[in-house]
Amino acid sequence: MDQAGGSGGEMPGIEGAPITNGTAEQQGSPAGIQNVNLSSIRNMSNLFYPPPHLEEVRRRLFEVKDKVELTVDEWKLYWPYVDNVWCRTQTRRLDTVRGLHETDYYACRLHRATYEPDPKRVVDESKPKRKKQRREGGTCQMRLKVVLFHGVCQSYSVTQVGDCKEHTHDLDHMDKIKRNTVVMEIARSEVMKGYMLSSVYALMKEDEKKLVIAGGRYLSRNDVSNASAAWRHEHPVELVCHEFYAFEKGKGILKKADGRLPLYLESLDPSTNLDSPSNAIHFPTESRAFLENYLPHSLDARDPTLPWVTLTYATSMDSALTLAPGMQTILSGAGSKAMTHYLRSRHDAILIGVGTAIADDPGLNCRLEGVGGYGGIAWEGQPRPVIVDPSGRWLLTHNSRILRTVREGKGRAPWMVISPGANVAPHRIDFLKQYGGTYLGLLDYNPGGRLRWEAILQALGAQGVKSVMIEGGGIVLNELLNPEYAAFIDSVIVTVAPTYLGKGGVVVSPERRLDERGRPRAALRFRDVKWQPFGEDVVMCGKVKPPS
Repeated sequence: MDQAGGSGGEMPGIEGAPITNGTAEQQGSPAGIQNVNLSSIRNMSNLFYPPPHLEEVRRRLFEVKDKVELTVDEWKLYWPYVDNVWCRTQTRRLDTVRGLHETDYYACRLHRATYEPDPKRVVDESKPKRKKQRREGGTCQMRLKVVLFHGVCQSYSVTQVGDCKEHTHDLDHMDKIKRNTVVMEIARSEVMKGYMLSSVYALMKEDEKKLVIAGGRYLSRNDVSNASAAWRHEHPVELVCHEFYAFEKGKGILKKADGRLPLYLESLDPSTNLDSPSNAIHFPTESRAFLENYLPHSLDARDPTLPWVTLTYATSMDSALTLAPGMQTILSGAGSKAMTHYLRSRHDAILIGVGTAIADDPGLNCRLEGVGGYGGIAWEGQPRPVIVDPSGRWLLTHNSRILRTVREGKGRAPWMVISPGANVAPHRIDFLKQYGGTYLGLLDYNPGGRLRWEAILQALGAQGVKSVMIEGGGIVLNELLNPEYAAFIDSVIVTVAPTYLGKGGVVVSPERRLDERGRPRAALRFRDVKWQPFGEDVVMCGKVKPPS
């Protein structure tokens, strides 16, 4: 059968994979097989201690319904688990403009028939032959584009290309017709320690659930034979059973009554655990329900050019954001702070004005436990920071907190929204691109000479942003709460702290409206309002747009 694994599973740009190091002796080999170096291939510990979220990541790399982002280490860890599904069809191309991107194209393995060798090719008859199951090509046209980013923090992004949006088969079907590299390497490494094929097969079947998650549901003894054929041909040694198995003629491999898994497996700890850092924030599940109606949900009936907009901020009893302009002021308590990070995880982007960015030097990331950088995969749940900086005032450096966060793998690089007259030198543009960020230039102004919010939101929508959380500062909030722009706001989530900051601070207070007689009227009133206590704070949720 065509089950050797590894063919067509090339990893673009960077080779190798995280493997448990050690010689055969260190990894429990029988006597006589002491000098085999197994540091270059995966072994049984990779099966008994699989990578975190393996089942979910395999599914996502099979379906690719949305863009999948992985760090380089995660790519090398997870891609070999799905290389039985995809094969590379086009060599990578380097971005000739900045030299930061390499692109490879992959197709579902069923897009082509089984490889038929040239009948004129000279074959070494001394090498072992594998039996291949012939398959018809052209049965699935699913294709991928894989881009390797060569910036400060290297990463991979995987997206669909072409007209075919889903496979004509499921992942289980691919696991049935071909084994992935990981499963085959595990089998080979155990044989290389001097163990019988049937004994290796029995050991891999010990934990059926983990084997299925790794893609080995249909593993057979013949697969173990195929995986180790070349090594056995070069090393004609006598193979033995594992110490906890016994071989009986006519019955095969049997587990001893007191048989236990090898000590070297029992003593190993998972080497790929993605533990949450100590500063990860916990937000209880039971505290999330009241927010659900005010968060991005089905966007099918919306204007596809505009993202969902959530306005959120913390304020004092006198509607102040800070004690003084440019002075960072902490208002919210631990509970509402945790809520803010949960809100960030539910949005594609987080937006602030340049004044707040200069005053606070923010990280603009999400520290909720379970998101990327805090126990999750890559940048999953991390919003894209967006800074509205029309004149290009914010001078980013390597020491800027937002870029330190990127280097630590705990956040994304910012997008800077600027006007055509912004003072941004070419080296600043190149510098930000090295981190994966960019400058977005807009041309649409309002009568006061400021960038129009409709243009800003449309620019984000054009970049694929479906939801944005706007946190401030005062100028941004007051502009958006004015009648001209309030219709763009879907929901408002405000944390009110039990304190008065007094006069002189930055306050949220939109321009007063006048009725047809010139009399003052309320600037804005929310609907579907809900109040929720959080420790000493209270959170108000409301909606702005009329129901559709």
